[in-house]
Amino acid sequence: MLVSELKEKLNLKVFGGNSGLNREITGGYTSDLLSDVMGFADQGKLWITLQTHRNVMAIASLKDLSAILLVKGQQPDADMLELAEEEGIAVLGSDENSFEVSGKVFNSLMQKS
Repeated sequence: MLVSELKEKLNLKVFGGNSGLNREITGGYTSDLLSDVMGFADQGKLWITLQTHRNVMAIASLKDLSAILLVKGQQPDADMLELAEEEGIAVLGSDENSFEVSGKVFNSLMQKS
């Protein structure tokens, strides 16, 4: 499923990194611990988190993640958005909590396959 398709299906907000909307999502990873994501998230995964700072983008780029989905109405920092544009990684947003949105992402990806 493309990031843009998930965005439409779940009515997600796009904060930045619009050029990354055409990336393929191969699965998801939900964590707020940066070292956990760095150690265990695989390439192509959608990262679901409440972290909103530039280090999130550094890890997303390093791991070649498909996109970042911020939960609980979190707003990204300006420097995070600047890096999102540079790296071509979409930063999306939802008002739902991690548990709720993770379930919806999982179901959406399973229906697509």
